[in-house]
Amino acid sequence: MIAYLEGRLLKKEQERIILLANQVGYEVLVPAYVRDTLNARQVGEQVALYIYYHQTERQPKPVLIGFNLEAEKEFFQLFISVDAIGPLKAAKAMTIPVSDIADAIESNRLDQLKQLKGIGLRSAQKIIATLQGKVGKFALIRKSDVPDAPESVDFVQPVLEVLVEQLGHKLADAKRMIGAALKRNDRIDSPEALFDEVYRGEKA
Repeated sequence: MIAYLEGRLLKKEQERIILLANQVGYEVLVPAYVRDTLNARQVGEQVALYIYYHQTERQPKPVLIGFNLEAEKEFFQLFISVDAIGPLKAAKAMTIPVSDIADAIESNRLDQLKQLKGIGLRSAQKIIATLQGKVGKFALIRKSDVPDAPESVDFVQPVLEVLVEQLGHKLADAKRMIGAALKRNDRIDSPEALFDEVYRGEKA
């Protein structure tokens, strides 16, 4: 199974790219927001994507769906756990960044979810009912700002690692976000509570 590809960009199309890795051209379906991040890339440039590999009896031809970050792929796997939202529908629906979709789910914003391609009112309601309370950390992907986390607290380090390694923040920004959260709430005593407070602070 293919989980990650790194190679040269061979071709760009509306919904997919061809990536040349080890002399093999892989056709990779990319959600619209991922395609937007590749607009500045020229054919021949290096591209690295985390891959969701999809193949079933009903879909015998393998489909590769690409993401910039491992956390985006992780969100996608939660997204397709919603009833009647399969991988292909989910990939087409993700027309805005994962952070905005996750924020809409956590904030109960049906209208924003209904703007996703192929998502109507009932699907939006199912998404919120299934995922609300589970996707807060994804709303923090590549956001920034705000003063310095004491790294000595044992529950800070795993949160710092997720913010930097999975959600794409610079180390200094992640420290500022955590530091601000700890200043707002000195009763935080677990990574989960810290994530919640960081998320609340970024929404403010």
